[in-house]
Amino acid sequence: MEEDYIKLIFGLKLKQIRTEKNLSLFGLSKISGLSKSYLNEIENGKKYPKPDKIASLAEVLNVPYDQMVSLKLDKNLAPIGNLLRSKILKEIPLELFGIKESDLIDIVSNAPAKVNAFINTIIEIAQHYNFSRESFFLASVRSFQEANNNYFDDLEEQVLKFVEAYQIDFNKPISSAELKEILEEEYSYTIVESELGKYEALENLRSVFVPKTKTLLLTDAIDESQRAFIYAKELAYNFLKIEERLYTFPWIKFETFDQVLNNFYASYFAGALIIPQKLISDNLEEIFAKKKFDKSSFLRVMDSFNASPESFYQRLTNILPKEFNIKNLFFLRFTHRTNSGKFHLNKELHLSHQHSPRANEINEHYCRRWVSLKVLMDISKNSKEHQFDIQISNYENEGNKYLVFSSATKDPFKEGQYRSISIGLLMNNQLEKKVNFLSDNTIKIENVGVTCERCVIENCEVRQTPPIAIEKVKKNKQIETIVEELKLKFDKK
Repeated sequence: MEEDYIKLIFGLKLKQIRTEKNLSLFGLSKISGLSKSYLNEIENGKKYPKPDKIASLAEVLNVPYDQMVSLKLDKNLAPIGNLLRSKILKEIPLELFGIKESDLIDIVSNAPAKVNAFINTIIEIAQHYNFSRESFFLASVRSFQEANNNYFDDLEEQVLKFVEAYQIDFNKPISSAELKEILEEEYSYTIVESELGKYEALENLRSVFVPKTKTLLLTDAIDESQRAFIYAKELAYNFLKIEERLYTFPWIKFETFDQVLNNFYASYFAGALIIPQKLISDNLEEIFAKKKFDKSSFLRVMDSFNASPESFYQRLTNILPKEFNIKNLFFLRFTHRTNSGKFHLNKELHLSHQHSPRANEINEHYCRRWVSLKVLMDISKNSKEHQFDIQISNYENEGNKYLVFSSATKDPFKEGQYRSISIGLLMNNQLEKKVNFLSDNTIKIENVGVTCERCVIENCEVRQTPPIAIEKVKKNKQIETIVEELKLKFDKK
């Protein structure tokens, strides 16, 4: 254990023993001969007393010396000890969230019982929802993105430096061949294409990097835009001088939080390189200025970059908050297998606040009126390469409306499986100022819910199950009303 944590555990034990004996710091100071300020520093984990002082404290508190110096904590403090012994506080860069580790230690030492209850609550929730260490790290990165409106000036600047250093023409689509040449010539990469396709078990892997020989192995299932993105990520790792990284795409496992965070940095860099900020901003400005939504222009802009629809929508989550001050938005990625009747939300981002469409961990049925699900159902029937739609989703029960763009494509790695990418923009005064086609009557307005179990829409033609959660709330409300009436009735006697 690290020295700081040993100090804290001793301080927690001393404070607990002192409190159990109804002693104030002043009282303990008086009987031990140690100053009140010194004892306070010990209890706050800032100082560890010398053996003679520990012996003195053990004597006046009538506690065995060995018990005082033991790192074993009793039942009340054991969860805190487990937290301190774990690497979790070291693995997460707390400074990213404006938190000092010393602040957490102060909170723990000042209110151990309450922190203990909090830790137990988090552990219980994690176990109940099968919340893994990986899920925790990914949620932390997502929170970091949301805290920064998913825009990072330093990474955008690094992309511009890279473009200048390698004389890349930002006014035309960047090809994978151009990025491959930089990897090979500048960073001594050996790129082996079609290697991963030889192994059936690796069907989902797009790339594997072997650091010792700087060899990048690819599968032949990837298209031009996916190849460009993989090369761009590798350039990001090298140009940004990132050493602690993941070696497969998509990732299989990770050991530290830094690997997850650096994976995000590299992905952000790749997206900003392939889809330049100024170019996409200028194009969106023209589309937003029109009174009618120009679908063909929107799709043409999407196709003008050497990027997948997912990369394009991801880039929108960077650009809209920064360039258009549209900060209330969500990003969703669903997957769907033909004829399965199931839709899985496996990626999401919420800026400004938690919006209505969100991950659901209790196996409820997502609203089939969402455009995200409609495009998936449509593409699974017509087998198009790209199914696009736009919709205004009205969450009547919550009083919110969203302008939602959604694209569905086939999963190149899984037969009969499709994915949809959506971005939803909260319809408020800011959106009305920036987007002129909100009144376009060709855009369908759909009343939607979050899940069927919690939806108030009556006679819904696509409902999958009764609104049992709503019915439960109504029943409880009815019981509350009757109880209140009974209280009033019998209070008069």
